[in-house]
Amino acid sequence: MDVTSADGTSLFFEQRGSGAPVILVGGAFNDRTTTVGLAEVLAGDFTAVNYDRRGRGDSGDSAEYAVEREIEDLAALIAHAGGSASVFGHSSGAILALEAAAAGLPIEKLVAYEPPYATPEEDRPDVLEKVRSQLAAGDRDGAVATFLVLAGTPEAMLDGIKASPAWGGLTALAHTLPYDLTICGPGGRPRLDHLARITAPTLVIGGGASPEPLKAGARVAAEAIAGARHEVLKGQDHGVLQFPETLKDVLTGFLK
Repeated sequence: MDVTSADGTSLFFEQRGSGAPVILVGGAFNDRTTTVGLAEVLAGDFTAVNYDRRGRGDSGDSAEYAVEREIEDLAALIAHAGGSASVFGHSSGAILALEAAAAGLPIEKLVAYEPPYATPEEDRPDVLEKVRSQLAAGDRDGAVATFLVLAGTPEAMLDGIKASPAWGGLTALAHTLPYDLTICGPGGRPRLDHLARITAPTLVIGGGASPEPLKAGARVAAEAIAGARHEVLKGQDHGVLQFPETLKDVLTGFLK
């Protein structure tokens, strides 16, 4: 199925189950196949909607990117779902969901899993222009490598990742990396004034087995949103979408 965003971009989505709608928002290197497992887990209690963000999968794209366009995309999906919906976002998709809530979209409840915010003490490089330049030069491998290193992947591991079957999937979505970097903002600094505007009941989750910077990013978000709940999911890390059953109890308990 598809809906049309405000700028005319077609967005492809799938939905499963019945009940109150929950829209699932993936992060970097994600399309709707990444969130399908979670959609299936939630389908027993909700209408779970997973979609291809613009530029991915079967969705269209526009010539000029802006975070506002992706917020409009979410607005179109929420309108199709009946005018209001809960939203789950993972990683940079969590930041997108938070920005959408701050912009006033009719979000019933919001769950953000490890939004990759930097702490005030963290000096994170801004690689947006480097990635854009690499992509403009046709160097998709280089753009992916730059992003992965920023995300905490040791450079010594890159050759092994490049040799794995997963590399082709990463490079296929390399053109969307500037979108996620733009969503996260320069240096990953949280937009505290935006977060303070959020009024929807919010749950921020960190993985108990995640690296400390990701745990810290979740805490930063929870502390900036009035009334937000913060939970740690024991034994899980940033790859939680590969184990969607582990999210079922915490999400069902919060969203119902």
